[in-house]
Amino acid sequence: MNIYILPCIRMDKMIRDALILQKREIESRLREQYIDRPAKIRPDSNLIQVIIGPRRAGKSFFAIHELNKIGPFGYANFDDETLAEIKDYNEIIECIRDVYGNPKTILFDEIQNLPRWELFANRLQRQGFHLVITGSNSNLLSRELATHLTGRHTLLTVLPLSFKEYIRSENRTLTTAEIKNRLQRYLTAGGYPEPLIKKMDYREYLATLFDSILYKDIMKRCKIRTPAAIDALARFLASNVTKEYSNHRLAILTQCKSSHTIEKYLYYLEETFLFFRINRFSFKIREQFSSNKKVYCIDNGFVSAKAFKLSEDLGKMYENCVAIELKKAELAGSHEVYYWRNQQNEEVDFVLKEGTKVSRLIQVCYDLTNPKTRERELRSLLKAGKALKCRNLIVITHEKDAEETAKWFGMTGKIIYIPLWKFLLGLTDITKRSP
Repeated sequence: MNIYILPCIRMDKMIRDALILQKREIESRLREQYIDRPAKIRPDSNLIQVIIGPRRAGKSFFAIHELNKIGPFGYANFDDETLAEIKDYNEIIECIRDVYGNPKTILFDEIQNLPRWELFANRLQRQGFHLVITGSNSNLLSRELATHLTGRHTLLTVLPLSFKEYIRSENRTLTTAEIKNRLQRYLTAGGYPEPLIKKMDYREYLATLFDSILYKDIMKRCKIRTPAAIDALARFLASNVTKEYSNHRLAILTQCKSSHTIEKYLYYLEETFLFFRINRFSFKIREQFSSNKKVYCIDNGFVSAKAFKLSEDLGKMYENCVAIELKKAELAGSHEVYYWRNQQNEEVDFVLKEGTKVSRLIQVCYDLTNPKTRERELRSLLKAGKALKCRNLIVITHEKDAEETAKWFGMTGKIIYIPLWKFLLGLTDITKRSP
C-alpha cells in the first residue's frame, strides 16, 4: 500500500514547494515599481481573461499587480519542470488552495506547457473560478491561446509603454521642457519598460529582443524553411516604416518565392506584435483589401535598433509614434484606422472611422516651415475632408499649437495644429465624434 501512497505524497510536496517559491517571487515583484496600464482585469467577469501582447512588454507583471489590487489570488507558473510534469491536474488546485488559502481567482502563467491545458481551464471556468492566463509566444502565440477556449474568454492586450505611461513613471510633475526632453528619448528608445525605466542600453536590448522574436517565435516555431528571407523582410520593414508596400514588390526585394509567402510572413510578424498594417480607406471593402497597405512597427525602439539608415528621420519617427497610439485606441474599440490616397497620389496619413462615419483626418508633419511642404499637407487634408465629408482636420507637428482656416481652390477648412507631446499625453481629445 505504501508503494502507491509515497509517490503521491512526494508529488504533492514537490508541487507545494514549487508554488511556495513562486509565491516568494510574486511578493518580490509586487515590491517593484509598477505603472498603471490602460488594460484592466475585470474581477466580476465569468470569462477566462487571456492577456496577449509582445515579448517583454510586461504581461505577467501587469497581471500580478492588477490582480493584487483586486484581492487575493492564486498563482502557478508552468515554466517549471515540476508543474509541467503533473498528470493529475486536480493536484494543482489542491496545492494552490493550500498555499494561497482557497482563492477563487487564479493566474496561470505559461499555461501552454500543460498538455490539454484548454480542457483544464474550461473545466475550472465552469466550476466558477476566475481565471487569468498568459502564454509564451515561442510555444503558442497568445492569440492562439484564446482560440482553444471555445468562446469562454476575453482578450486583454498589453503593449509597450505609451508616452503618457512613461511620464507617469517619473512619479512627479514635470515641466513642459522636461516633457519635451523625455519625448526625444521616447521617440528613439521606444516604450519597452526595462530599457526605459532602468536606463539601459536600449539599442542592444531591443536588437536582441527583435532577433529573439524572429528566431524563437517565428522561424523555430513555424519551421520557416528560408529563415534568411523572413529576416530580410523584417529588416526591410523596420527600415521602411510608414511606407506603402505591395506583396509583389516585397517578394522581389527579399527574394521570396511568391507574394503568397510574403503574406504568410507578414501575418507572422503581425501575430508576434513586431509590425502592424493599416488599409487604404475606401467605401468598398474589395478596394481596401486589393490596395497597397502601409506598415508600422509596434515600437520606435525597434526602428532605432534594427533599421538601416544614414540619417535621423524625425518625420518617420513622429508618424510611427502616432500610428502606435492610434493602433492602441483601435484595439480598445475607439475607432478604425486607415490612410487615404487619391488618384493624384495626394495622401492623408490617418483616417479615423467611428461606426459608419469618418470622424478625424490626421496629418503628421514634423516640420512645416517649408511653404511647399505646408501647402502639400494642407491641400491633401482639404481634399480628403471634402471627399470623406469630414470637417475635423488635424495636423500633428513638432511645436505649432493653433487653429487656422486654410483655403485651396474654393475649398475651406479649419485646421487644428497639435504638438506631438500634447497628443501623446491626451491633453487634446481627437477621438470624440464629429458634431
